Amino acid sequence: MAKRDFYDVLGVSKGASAEEIKKAYRTKAKELHPDRNSDNPTAEAQFKEVNEAYDVLKDEQKKSAYDRFGHAAFEGGMGGGGGPRGGFQQGDFSSAFSDVFEDLFGDFMGGRGGGAGGARARAQRGSDLRYNLRISLEEAWKGAQKTINVPTSVTCDTCRGSGAEGGAEPVTCPTCSGMGKVRAQQGFFTVERTCPTCNGMGQTIKNPCKTCHGAGRVEKERALSVNIPPGVETGTRIRLAGEGEAGLRGGPQGDLYIFIEVKEHALFQREGVHLFCRVPISMPAAALGGEVEVPTIDGGRARVKVPAGAQSGKQMRLRGKGMPALRGPGTGDMVIELAVETPVNLTAKQKDLLREFEKLSEENNPEGKSFFSKVKGFWDGMKG
Repeated sequence: MAKRDFYDVLGVSKGASAEEIKKAYRTKAKELHPDRNSDNPTAEAQFKEVNEAYDVLKDEQKKSAYDRFGHAAFEGGMGGGGGPRGGFQQGDFSSAFSDVFEDLFGDFMGGRGGGAGGARARAQRGSDLRYNLRISLEEAWKGAQKTINVPTSVTCDTCRGSGAEGGAEPVTCPTCSGMGKVRAQQGFFTVERTCPTCNGMGQTIKNPCKTCHGAGRVEKERALSVNIPPGVETGTRIRLAGEGEAGLRGGPQGDLYIFIEVKEHALFQREGVHLFCRVPISMPAAALGGEVEVPTIDGGRARVKVPAGAQSGKQMRLRGKGMPALRGPGTGDMVIELAVETPVNLTAKQKDLLREFEKLSEENNPEGKSFFSKVKGFWDGMKG
């Protein structure tokens, strides 16, 4: 069976430009790819025919020979195309297919480095930065305005971020032609790796800026004002958009993330929106009852009534005296926990008084009486 004309195979005229031939090839290759035509038994043969045609017409020398001699240019050693009879080699197929490979699988592989991809590779987004900020519990309660110094990369003023001396634009990398990647053929497969000349940027700078050495950014410490909202707690993250590291060669800036750590307080312990305060009281005060003055997180004072006979661990709640909610309305409570304190360093008179008090208060310790009654029952049971 006679071979079809290569121009007819691709659906272009004989005077078509290289770009038109390439565009037609990509359309045909995607249309006839075997993976997309599992129900068409002739798709693979047609696909190979399209690749054979493109392999010849994309090469100026081969195309010229084909225009003069037709298919005969690649049969019997004529022309200069060379190769085995039929003009299509496995290596040629790999080379041709690599041109459309990214179009077929670009959604999975991330696209090519040339064209718009090259621009993206040249102008890279700056990295996000993290800053750990320690604040007091009082600052977490009322909110604060803090100034922080962040060491970061900023756009170079000398070259305005271009990386080139005098702000000149970078030029297309001669090694990869702006793709940022180079290809090496290994048998049937084409291996792609980062271009060693431009390090994947797709562009090079002839005269690098003397200030930033071609990076388009320099290291500098920046002072930033951070608004700390009321109610933050350890682990709260505040994002400052565009305050991170400057982009490479004019790329957008990254973000700055402020991670909050609330320092421990001498008086209050925090659990969510609630505050806990452990208040020691004397044994007589716990026995007789009365009032005790306690501090509040706003710097004020509150008087709490202690019931007579209060025990250690007794809790009393002050509504609305805790921390504000970070998200949404409302304020937590402050919980007062009593700690009955046993007197120490007693005088002789105090000891005598306590001994007399103990004799007179045998019936005033119900919890102790109940406990030792249970202990006696336990021991009796063990004997039995």
